Amino acid sequence: MQADGLAAVTLQYTGAEEWYTLTGSPVDVPAEGLQHLHDTVLDKIGSGGEARAPR
Repeated sequence: MQADGLAAVTLQYTGAEEWYTLTGSPVDVPAEGLQHLHDTVLDKIGSGGEARAPR
């Protein structure tokens, strides 16, 4: 989490060295916490198509 209370959403492909910022990042941390945000991002990426950071 950043100093401003937002979470930067980044990802790294398996075996890659580069990190990529997900479109829509940074985002507010949901009331459910960082783990919920993490799980939501994984679900979005896993569903295919265009993945964006949750709002």
